[in-house]
Amino acid sequence: MFEMSSVGKPREHCGVIGVYSPDKSIQVSRYAFDGLLALQHRGQESAGIYVQNGKGITGHKDIGLASTVFTKKILSTLYGSKAIAHVRYSTTADSNIENAQPKKFVSTLGSYAIAFNGTITNFLKLRAILEDKGHVFHTDSDTETIAHVLAANLLETDDYSQAIVESMHELKGSYSMVLLNEAGELYAVRDPLGFKPLCIGKINDIYMIASETAAIESLNGKVIQYVEPGEVTRITDDGPVRETTVKADRRARCMFEFIYFSRTDSKFDGISIYKVRERLGKILSEIHPVDADIVVPVPDSGRTAAMGFAEESGIPLKEGLIKNRYVWRTFIMPVKAERENHVKLKLNPVRELISGKDVVLIDDSIVRATTMKRIVCLVRNAGARKVHVRVSCPPIIAPCYMGIDFPTSRELIASAKTIKEIEKFIGADSLGYMTIDGLMQGIGLPENELCLACLNKNYPIESIDTDYLEKQLGGARRSEN
Repeated sequence: MFEMSSVGKPREHCGVIGVYSPDKSIQVSRYAFDGLLALQHRGQESAGIYVQNGKGITGHKDIGLASTVFTKKILSTLYGSKAIAHVRYSTTADSNIENAQPKKFVSTLGSYAIAFNGTITNFLKLRAILEDKGHVFHTDSDTETIAHVLAANLLETDDYSQAIVESMHELKGSYSMVLLNEAGELYAVRDPLGFKPLCIGKINDIYMIASETAAIESLNGKVIQYVEPGEVTRITDDGPVRETTVKADRRARCMFEFIYFSRTDSKFDGISIYKVRERLGKILSEIHPVDADIVVPVPDSGRTAAMGFAEESGIPLKEGLIKNRYVWRTFIMPVKAERENHVKLKLNPVRELISGKDVVLIDDSIVRATTMKRIVCLVRNAGARKVHVRVSCPPIIAPCYMGIDFPTSRELIASAKTIKEIEKFIGADSLGYMTIDGLMQGIGLPENELCLACLNKNYPIESIDTDYLEKQLGGARRSEN
């Protein structure tokens, strides 16, 4: 599901949860809710939980954080032994309740609900084809297009797994998805290239599907398997059953999951996010060494890389920037001046640590560079002698059409300026980016296992019409500033 936060970072987009209890007397909505809390970093626009209770599918969703959308009273009404849940940032549709997930639909086999993380790159074309066939759409989201494609395939078969597989052959793009039907069948689905993470765990006798391992482990559960790229897995009373797999000749795991999106305590297909970020910091120190007094992470996503940089370089790590965690939803503010003022309120330098020092600022990425420019200014105003910037992601030169809210090409600073020009723009004494080779080394995967399209313009989806997507999807994004 495209959009940018007002602090200059890509939005994490969406997180999905699926919960299945073999014991039909157990109410699983609380497990779904706790799972959403663990995935709240992946989306703070809306939250929803739908349950199957033997009589059908019902649920609740609204705009806001999971903790405000769901009260104890609301959770107590969501009775059922199977559930799916979702936290959302929009990437292809407006932020409103109509586009919130999960989404419930009615087919020839009854009702079903889906929750989805990703972007369907051909959803506008699929939608036009379906509308010509008489399908009526009520939202502008790609999620509804998925549901209509599935409904069309359910007309040809009474088997959900088969209908899902047929739909996967039509859908292009990235998707990790959970589906719950009124018969109580719960499915986990991941696109053939494996852009987004999806895993399955067990909490006592209850099975949970989640976007990240941290959601399962934070509930004292154990991860039992990763949903493989192209895989359709059904959860049964006896556990997960891999029903079928749609093959692809490569993988395209989103490199930004390793750098920024995923929680540091998560694993993506068994690869530790913490270890990757720490290695990237060490590699960054080797590629761009610097003589400085302190290493300062840009909180919070730059912290682990900063630890690696400090360890490798021998320069002490200091928490020189403090983040105000209660001023963070600035992207909803309509006036640019208000947003910029609130960005200043979000980070405050510790002058006693910074004054008179040569500082190395470590961040995970630079998109437009307006945020880094403000941070460099903050650090200079706190008395730093020199400010060196090091970035654990290579320069971002192209938009993402697989579910990240990078802005259009003309807004990406690295697509139009050299590193020296960016260095001058942000006001740094030096600027050093990670290399693509260093990135692959840090992650531990080769190029044909990763999506690096925003770094090298080599999109892993065949026949992707970037001009079309830039026009149609880029135009729908709300401006950052």
